[in-house]
Amino acid sequence: MDQQMKEAVREAVQIQTDQLQDSLQRENDEFLRNIDENMKNVLKGLVKNQVKEQVSQLPMLLQLTYQKWNSRRSSLKRWKEISLEADKSILDTYGDSTILKRRREDDDQEGPSAGPNRGSKRQKEGGEQASASTPSEKATKGAGGSTTGTQSRQ
Repeated sequence: MDQQMKEAVREAVQIQTDQLQDSLQRENDEFLRNIDENMKNVLKGLVKNQVKEQVSQLPMLLQLTYQKWNSRRSSLKRWKEISLEADKSILDTYGDSTILKRRREDDDQEGPSAGPNRGSKRQKEGGEQASASTPSEKATKGAGGSTTGTQSRQ
């Protein structure tokens, strides 16, 4: 009977131990869930505050961006005006010879696609007689100057 009694006590102790473990495990799980939920709420609050702060700065950032863009656009516009004024001044001073030089530079920038029609393009734009006679006169003057320079050396 002692043996049965010991066995019964052992079983009763085991049952109570299991029940206590289950109860403590449930309490522990509940405690961890509460901690997790509290951490989520705290983090949500912090994130909300940060988002609120950053969103409140958006209109100011947009305004600054627009101001910078507008300033750059105004600067570009002013530089274009200055460039046009300089072009007008150059044209007033040098006239047709400047136009021909610029056209040659433009043709050089176009590259090999300009092809053999380069002269005809100038004739169409500037008029056949005026642009055709102007380059030949200048070429003659340039050639005469170089010939004179060669003769003086000899």
